[in-house]
Amino acid sequence: MNKTIQLNSQDSTILINLLPSPAIIYWGEKLELLSHQQIESFLSLTDRGLMQARIDEDIPLTLCPELGRANFGSPGIEAHRDGQAWAPQLNYHSHQQTGQTLVIECRDELASLNVSIEMTLDEVSNVLSKRMSVTNIHQDLLSLNQFALTLPLPYQANEVLSFHGRWSRELQLQRTALHHGQFTQENRRGRTSHEYFPGCLIGEESFSEQQGQVWGFHLAWSGNHRWKAEVKSDGRRLMQAGELLLPGEVQLNQDECYQTPTLYASYSSRGINGLRKHFHRFIRENLIRFDDAKVRPVHLNTWEGIYFDHKPSYLSEMISEAAKIGVERFIIDDGWFKGRNNDRAALGDWLVDETKYPQGLSPQIKQVNDLGMEFGLWVEPEMFNPDSDLFRSHPDWLLATDGYRSVTGRNQYLLNLQNPNCFEYLYGALDTLLTEHNIGYLKWDMNREIVQASHLGRAAVHGQTRALYRLLEKLNQAHPDVEIESCSSGGGRMDYEILRYTCRFWTSDCNDALERQTIQRNMSIFFPPELMGAHIGPKKSHTTRRIHDIHFRGLTALFGHMGVELDPVAETEQEKLAFKHYIDLHKRFRPLLHSGQNFYLDSQDKGRQAYGMFDEKQMLVTVAQLAMPEYMLMEPLKLAMLEGESHYLVTLVSFPQSSAGLMKHQPAWTEESPLMVKGSLLQKVGLSLPILDPESAILIHIQRCD
Repeated sequence: MNKTIQLNSQDSTILINLLPSPAIIYWGEKLELLSHQQIESFLSLTDRGLMQARIDEDIPLTLCPELGRANFGSPGIEAHRDGQAWAPQLNYHSHQQTGQTLVIECRDELASLNVSIEMTLDEVSNVLSKRMSVTNIHQDLLSLNQFALTLPLPYQANEVLSFHGRWSRELQLQRTALHHGQFTQENRRGRTSHEYFPGCLIGEESFSEQQGQVWGFHLAWSGNHRWKAEVKSDGRRLMQAGELLLPGEVQLNQDECYQTPTLYASYSSRGINGLRKHFHRFIRENLIRFDDAKVRPVHLNTWEGIYFDHKPSYLSEMISEAAKIGVERFIIDDGWFKGRNNDRAALGDWLVDETKYPQGLSPQIKQVNDLGMEFGLWVEPEMFNPDSDLFRSHPDWLLATDGYRSVTGRNQYLLNLQNPNCFEYLYGALDTLLTEHNIGYLKWDMNREIVQASHLGRAAVHGQTRALYRLLEKLNQAHPDVEIESCSSGGGRMDYEILRYTCRFWTSDCNDALERQTIQRNMSIFFPPELMGAHIGPKKSHTTRRIHDIHFRGLTALFGHMGVELDPVAETEQEKLAFKHYIDLHKRFRPLLHSGQNFYLDSQDKGRQAYGMFDEKQMLVTVAQLAMPEYMLMEPLKLAMLEGESHYLVTLVSFPQSSAGLMKHQPAWTEESPLMVKGSLLQKVGLSLPILDPESAILIHIQRCD
């Protein structure tokens, strides 16, 4: 009997065969809506042969592959009851389809398991979401070792683009051929992590920004995770992702249920830019919490300006100077609370330091508000220092395993948010802070990995992650107008699930513009610019000691949620005027930057990045030269996304004076700017570019005129 479901979006189709256990039999470019007869023909067309010396029946690559059905790759489910019921077969039981959402119920009566699979293909954004739940319907305890989300891939998906990194160097790319075996990344650090972002791209060989079929994946989870790309011996491919469960971490009593995180995925026939379009649209329409009618305010964060050296009189000068250069949100970073003079003490004691702030924070907040800015504050609620009143009062709130010495990270311990008293203390401290002060923004930090986390004697990273979500949700409900930034030593906690509770990511602690060019490019695959904290740092980077002029720093920070990370009082008047220039430039183009379609262009010169935003009326393009140019002359800028029959006004907005001496003659249009030109010429011939110094950039605006 044929039971096949077809889900269509604007650009893609998914076909699911429900029997004997649900399996995706097609996922790719959009197909017409198939009739029953056409589906029968499709099934006949795709029927697989059987090889000698193998199992005597075809084994489908199901949505939850089972070893018990002779799926010899990575199982979707690994569970047992004291060694029993360890090899289930999950047979289709029923399904329900509501619009683009399909819920499939599967059962194994012998193993006493129910599994529910929920899939939604968003019609507009082309993003597929999948999650599963397993219910123990037996009286004996079920130990769950793995419950992972599996999606199949076609034969041409033979290259993996994965993301690795570290503190201050997040989201670095690695390409790996996928012809045999597995490529796996695992994260056991207790947060999304700098090291292994929970996402990847898998596509045909040499897929690029603009070319090739590619499938993108992101697991929405802020704790431990594992994902893998696998090629079976018969050539079939799959991607599998899920929470990485520690031993004994999830055990289900009768009728208890475990639900996976959600796996988000999308297919593009137009390279990585197609995935950017899909993921950005999905986030904007489904996950963003802030009011999109409100502009994303330009930040000044005090951390790299003053560190722990807080003096109200000096802060007052900083606030005044911040307003003059166009800052719209002023954030006081670490060092404002009782006894916090370095990173070795006072975390957990969330009371204003009366020694530093004899009148509290109210004078600073009033000055910020009087100058038309919003006030923000740094917190790190999940932590406490051994040298803190909170630790001295409640050492039992430590998230640790009894009998072992607990290791510190950045001189701090983790609080056990699963402890009800600890949870209520933290909520109460933050609620009081937000109730008694006009705080519009919290920079929520999390500066260390989780080691040996136990609650009531059992592994508890899963429980800690869920408790964090509950704490954030409770604060959101009590203070709906307060925005929270997810900061975890920079990019250590960036994922779609934490985005349900927060409004911005601190992309990296590294404000070096050269490093940021790579980090921001790769982050932009999954997240739109308005979520990406991008700050102009000091001329000399605090993390790399590298020096960049304001032009390169300013243009690099332009394509994100802009801010400055410095002390404006200490800067020269010339630098302050330059900060104001780039802040004004960001504000001028902010509506486009925070709502348009993001793209990157393929370049023959690997040291060049050309990227921008566009909508129906205009385009903003940056060309950044990261290293010495490969060739003597720059590759022309071809813009295939423009309308061929329309006319455009091309204006050179910003050009580094340092590069002016490299050429005896600049391209004519740079001196005649603005230039009127037909779209088809910009598509096919392109725009000749001036030579750029390494670590410099230009900004071009293209306005549609008809």
